[in-house]
Amino acid sequence: MRVLPIRYTSDVEALQRFYTTLGLETGPTSRPGGWVELPADGGTLAVHKGDRPGRCELAFETDEPLEDVQERLQNAGYEPGPVIDEGFGRSLRIDDPDGVPVQINAYERDLYT
Repeated sequence: MRVLPIRYTSDVEALQRFYTTLGLETGPTSRPGGWVELPADGGTLAVHKGDRPGRCELAFETDEPLEDVQERLQNAGYEPGPVIDEGFGRSLRIDDPDGVPVQINAYERDLYT
């Protein structure tokens, strides 16, 4: 799995400029400008336009089938949500023990790049 925090902002371009100056690269970008991915050595920072600037969400990207992740979580006593088809691929959501939402994504890059 690769770490993929999602940072929400009212100005995607400004955050993209800041984080590329910091050293991240520009990756896939939505045509309308609603989000951009900024790859780094240890994962990717996703910047999304949102109504609550400054909010961050923890996400992970996996190549493993989400049903396997879901089953492993269930076998350990956790309650993941269903695997959902998304515009970018598929996702699975679960709250961590502190109640913080965690998203696990299986991307199909050709769907949105």
